[in-house]
Amino acid sequence: MTDITILRRLAETIEARKSADANSSYVAKLLHGGQDKILKKIAEESAETLMASKDGDTDQVVYETADLWFHCLILLAHHGLTPDDVLRELERREGVSGIVEKASRKLD
Repeated sequence: MTDITILRRLAETIEARKSADANSSYVAKLLHGGQDKILKKIAEESAETLMASKDGDTDQVVYETADLWFHCLILLAHHGLTPDDVLRELERREGVSGIVEKASRKLD
């Protein structure tokens, strides 16, 4: 069984790398490169995930989705957020129809 705490452990590692030398840490390099560098990487990983899906390669879908999630964790860290922030939002939405939830955004 896979444990959700892996997201928290990854987030802690990413947080610890914020102050690392960009020449010694891939995460630090992305974080020091700023939001545009992070967003470019997320776009790249998204495209690779889409292509793996289109090709019907389920192993690659898993691999590329892992890359995408990892880079999304870096983006969260860039904004001072954690996986728990996203998990709380998912919990808030749980049991709510997607149509109802989307319509509620228009009222905010």
